[in-house]
Amino acid sequence: MRKIRIMEHISLDGVIQHSADDGDFPYGDWTAPYRSPAGRDAVLAAHGERFDLLLGRRTYDIWSGYWAKAPSSPMADGINAARKYIATHRPESLAWGPAESLGPDIVDGIRRIKSQDGPDLILWGSSTLTPVLLEHGLADEVWLIVYPVLLGTGKRFFAEGTPPRSFELISTKPFPSGNILSTYKVAGPLKTV
Repeated sequence: MRKIRIMEHISLDGVIQHSADDGDFPYGDWTAPYRSPAGRDAVLAAHGERFDLLLGRRTYDIWSGYWAKAPSSPMADGINAARKYIATHRPESLAWGPAESLGPDIVDGIRRIKSQDGPDLILWGSSTLTPVLLEHGLADEVWLIVYPVLLGTGKRFFAEGTPPRSFELISTKPFPSGNILSTYKVAGPLKTV
């Protein structure tokens, strides 16, 4: 069975939105000033040599406009080569591939691809799919690249209605730019006193 890793660039106040392409957002690419070779290498290592992508339709559309035209690099080559599994109602328009729709029942589609042999699945940038994965116990790990900024507005990683869960810290790594990469294992239901 394949693992599903949720990976996200996130501000201290939980914002994951990066561009105005995804709604009315005033800050453009706020992650750029904090990028570093060490951070890039950590993300590449987190992806692994082979991986597939699990994407919502909006993220797929944004990424296809960028990564399909990006110059060759380890990151671009890996993302372009990955099979992309998309939550979409318009499977006929998946031009950037290899790609396939999760089907009409997203949860069944994710269970199907997770149970198949293949590389791990990585979910990037889909705040709509994240609560679905957590609610149905389909996510194995959450990797957060936390940036030392407050944005105050924008799409949040864990939206209202995300099911409560507890996580176990696997590792954390700080970078000179102020970013922190923290890896969590999904531990199960929320524990309370």
